[in-house]
Amino acid sequence: MPETTSAREQDHQLFAQFVALADEDPTKAEVRDQLISSHLALVGHVARKFANRGEPLDDLIQVGTIGLIKAIDRFEPEKGFEFSTFAMPTIVGEIKRHFRDKTWAVRVPRRMQELGAAVTKATNELTQQLDRSPSIREIAAHLKVDLDDVVEAINANSAYSTVSLDATFDPDAPSLGDRFGSIDEALEGVEYRESLRPLLLALPEREKDILVMRFFENRSQTEIARTLGISQMHVSRILTNTLTKLRSELQG
Repeated sequence: MPETTSAREQDHQLFAQFVALADEDPTKAEVRDQLISSHLALVGHVARKFANRGEPLDDLIQVGTIGLIKAIDRFEPEKGFEFSTFAMPTIVGEIKRHFRDKTWAVRVPRRMQELGAAVTKATNELTQQLDRSPSIREIAAHLKVDLDDVVEAINANSAYSTVSLDATFDPDAPSLGDRFGSIDEALEGVEYRESLRPLLLALPEREKDILVMRFFENRSQTEIARTLGISQMHVSRILTNTLTKLRSELQG
């Protein structure tokens, strides 16, 4: 990224001051903060290159800033390199490490992640050399590793992202979830109804009529009393006694 002459000179002065200060000097932390602030644009520039890989840009900038701080602490201005040139690999490496360690769908050991990356690179190189896809044995020979390790690394690569069991290749096809039956909320009521049926049939006609009007026809106790020519209190007493009897017989 281009820098003006004045900005470059100021950068060199800050780094010279930073290196000269002792670690326990509180001024050193202030100079480090100035260096971080003046190079955050570099972090943003690098982070945006990785922005379309499923991670929020703010997270990538935060990770890249860690790489920037590491680069600031390691930089030796007397060697004559530009800081941006020195810092770029450290920032990129920190962001790549974040993807390697944090974004796998299934946790895979670091050694196997690194071997998986090497297998992918070797596959691309051998494909160009051989003008065909290489065999697993050829990949193992190229990397000088065991055949079983290559197979394990290839399987580990598939853990970087996962596909839902409910996913379908045909958008019009039913998903796996659609093929499973759901719980019928009325199923529990069937058992109660079948258990109640003989008990209801054995009730006296008046009790049976009152239950039908109250719970199947949804009539009020006042309406039932008017239909039968009795008091509402009498209807309430019959309902209470009948329901208590039915409950007792069901539980017995």
